[in-house]
Amino acid sequence: MSVQDHHGMKPLEGMSAYCVRGHYETKQRDDRFGRLFGNISPAYTPKAILEEIGRDGGPMDGGNDDDRTDSVPVGMVFFGQFVDHDITLDASTSFDSVVDNPGEISNVRTPTLDLDCIYGLGPEAQPYLFVQGGSFGGAKLLTGADNPGQNGLANDDLLRSPNGRAMIGDPRNDENRVISQLQLAMIRFHNHVCDTLHAEEGCEGHELYEAARRETSWHYQWAVVNDFLVAMCGRPVVEKILGCGRMHYCGGTPFIPIEFSVAAYRFGHSMIPMKIQVQKAKSPLELFGAILGRGFDALTDAKGVVDWHELLDTPEGRQVERAQKLDTKLAGDLLKLPFITEGENSLATRNLLRGNTFLLPGGEKVAEAIDCDQATIDKVVAKIGQINSDLPEHGIPLWLYILAEAEVIGRSETNGSTKEGEALGPVGATIVAETIIGLLEFDQHSYLGANRNWSPRPDWNTLGKLVTAAQP
Repeated sequence: MSVQDHHGMKPLEGMSAYCVRGHYETKQRDDRFGRLFGNISPAYTPKAILEEIGRDGGPMDGGNDDDRTDSVPVGMVFFGQFVDHDITLDASTSFDSVVDNPGEISNVRTPTLDLDCIYGLGPEAQPYLFVQGGSFGGAKLLTGADNPGQNGLANDDLLRSPNGRAMIGDPRNDENRVISQLQLAMIRFHNHVCDTLHAEEGCEGHELYEAARRETSWHYQWAVVNDFLVAMCGRPVVEKILGCGRMHYCGGTPFIPIEFSVAAYRFGHSMIPMKIQVQKAKSPLELFGAILGRGFDALTDAKGVVDWHELLDTPEGRQVERAQKLDTKLAGDLLKLPFITEGENSLATRNLLRGNTFLLPGGEKVAEAIDCDQATIDKVVAKIGQINSDLPEHGIPLWLYILAEAEVIGRSETNGSTKEGEALGPVGATIVAETIIGLLEFDQHSYLGANRNWSPRPDWNTLGKLVTAAQP
């Protein structure tokens, strides 16, 4: 999405070996957004066509269809949202304006997977997020369980102020109950790491905070690469990038490409089901209903407590709910968002309009740039033509191309085949995997930037283990 400069302007050294070709001719800034394919002319699709495609009841409306993937846990979709909040925030643009130079747009988050959405500015700058005094002072993070007078079910909730707002590093991680429960799970994991390191090594205070933050961040980053990217992009794509280098995300400075933030990384919108079962043997709940859809307020209904064994693969081996198939359909509720009372309330239309706003290149042009074979491109374009016959003449919106590509081509599998609808196809997978791996490789504090031989503890080596390590 964006490019950011919170760490100063000095380029990171020694990273060019990760890039095979395609170095930027212009300097990227880590506090700004940028482009992967700046040499490709932007596509333009008339607004009326985009509104027709994305409208409630239109060709992208999946209604109540419940067609699930075979292998992607539904919790992965929300984890993807959590990762997005960790690396990007564009607080300055709308789809009513044209953005010619994304380098002028500030990214309010650091473009590194450093969990600043959890830690904020740290215990010195934001001490109210942390335990004070004792061995764990300035090391452990506070939760609602540390605030007995807090309204609602404090033991299962984030730390909240008297007005009900969560006291966390990124307020967006309280916008619905599932993401707020994931934020809580990550805080609990950090505190669990503090307990473990204190017991094993005896460190405390600031030393404990630094050690626990690194362990927590590196295990989280490992899960992003080896669970999330493998599930969403395919293991062959991930292993090729790690082993052979990135072809398009280059330049030496971590930044967020608009092709990633405005198009490719919005793939998860197609995988969100209308209902989710968050507790064992309980009825599924409406995602935008009163229990799960309510955000920015205290947890008051025990039904909203998320059991992560139900949403992610864990050692308990439960029958985990799967995400919706990745295709050109979105759940009906997403095309009439209930919390938007003025202006465009179709998420599909909003995404499509932003493609025009940011002057994104057409999807078929990006496919050519990453050397997709023509037969693959033709198959995707044919699918797009079924949605709207005028689209191939105008240039295909990158986001829509990526959805259609996932539907008719799908995720690369280890046996050399592809699986339609399971996850991203070649264009989407390349943009997402290269960007996220690039962010890690350009960050000297990440496990890929600091120690590529590092491996996680067996007890914390999957996302499912990580978020349930300290679950009551």
